[in-house]
Amino acid sequence: MSSSRDSRPAGTDPESCVAAQYREGDAYVVVLRGSVDLDGAEPVREALEAAAASGSECVIADLSAMTFGDSTMLNLLLRAHSTCSLRIAGPGEAVSRLFQLTSTDTVLDIYPTLKAALAGGNRPADA
Repeated sequence: MSSSRDSRPAGTDPESCVAAQYREGDAYVVVLRGSVDLDGAEPVREALEAAAASGSECVIADLSAMTFGDSTMLNLLLRAHSTCSLRIAGPGEAVSRLFQLTSTDTVLDIYPTLKAALAGGNRPADA
């Protein structure tokens, strides 16, 4: 099985919520997809922990391919936020609403796109 940018460990379930993990400059990017809930939490937890331990300047969770996230996903992101410099990129409407309802949008650094998260800088006011 060959992949270009995807650096998932061998044996990773292709239906996993973790679509890809890679370094981009000083950042470690974890791309999540589909529904991230209790059933898909373990690969996401492992990916975020590996990213946090990578020594990268920051970890970016790219949520642009996610369709759903629940409190399990939120807990995983908050845990990662407490252990590394975490940036959230491209959350869709449903995930953005979850952030707003739980007021975690005031805690997490949320960027509208991966490109914006990679550029970093000050936290966007209206992400």
